[in-house]
Amino acid sequence: MELESELAELTKTIRDHREVLLTEEAAKNALVMPFIQALGYNVFNPGEVIPEFTADVGTKKGEKVDYAVCTDGKISFLIECKPASSELSVNHASQLFRYFTVTDARIAVLTNGVIFKFFSDLDTPNKMDERPFFTLDLENVKKSDLRTLSNFIKGTFDIERVVAEAGNLKMQTLVAKELDREFAEPSDEFVRLIAGRVHGGRVTAAI
Repeated sequence: MELESELAELTKTIRDHREVLLTEEAAKNALVMPFIQALGYNVFNPGEVIPEFTADVGTKKGEKVDYAVCTDGKISFLIECKPASSELSVNHASQLFRYFTVTDARIAVLTNGVIFKFFSDLDTPNKMDERPFFTLDLENVKKSDLRTLSNFIKGTFDIERVVAEAGNLKMQTLVAKELDREFAEPSDEFVRLIAGRVHGGRVTAAI
């Protein structure tokens, strides 16, 4: 798969040049732009990838998001970049939160070039969620990540399918966390459920 090989090249770049990727500009040039290109978008065509995308947001004038990626003249998703050394948190996404409400974008990406966090508006329409529905770590790319990313490739991007997949991923994450919690500290209900399936008789306290 072409996408898989191009992501592998980005992983190699991270491992070979980690010490020079500490600034935001270095992360953008060496990692983020090639990532966008790997999805099939021409980073040198301002009709597809708009750098330093600007939209006035209330009293905030001239505030910029690093990239707006477009399909057929409409914004598909927004990308905000931070230095490769930065820890990513929702506190770093203030521009994305504001831009989400004034553009057609329903997908926003917060990245340091190594980690890419994908957000949508699953909780409240037209308001960016505080938690990502998908996180890509270029140093640990899984087969399932490639399947998710395939929804973002130019020519196949379909916002309804992407948002539906986002909902599925969010639900899977919530279920996984709940199962982890149950295995760490099982509730009475969970214990009785499992015991009832493996024990043929009455489930007593001793059982």
